[in-house]
Amino acid sequence: MPVERLSFKEMCARFDVTPRTLRYYEYIELLAPEKEGRSRFYGPKEIARMTLILRGRRWGFSLEEIRQWLLIYEKEGTEPQYRTFVEYADRQLKSLREEREELGRTIEDLERARDEVLKSLG
Repeated sequence: MPVERLSFKEMCARFDVTPRTLRYYEYIELLAPEKEGRSRFYGPKEIARMTLILRGRRWGFSLEEIRQWLLIYEKEGTEPQYRTFVEYADRQLKSLREEREELGRTIEDLERARDEVLKSLG
């Protein structure tokens, strides 16, 4: 079975990212594609890393946290990486819950202000 390899353009399309984003992830060493001349190719490892990078971004992790998390896997293996993920996730969940509570208060305040304006309009 042939190993999946994506070109630069295919990688951008698969993950719906801009070429600038993909180049930046390479620049900060989150990704390390194979290079053949001026062409770049992304194998299964880089495709998996990109999936994790985008998932981490969606969850609110910084690129530096993601970089460190990926390095842990390379240097120490799966279990330490999982432990670090749990630590990052716990911290991010706390932050997201606080943001959700603040957003709820903001929505309530805006609804009250809108209702007061509606009453004044008669």
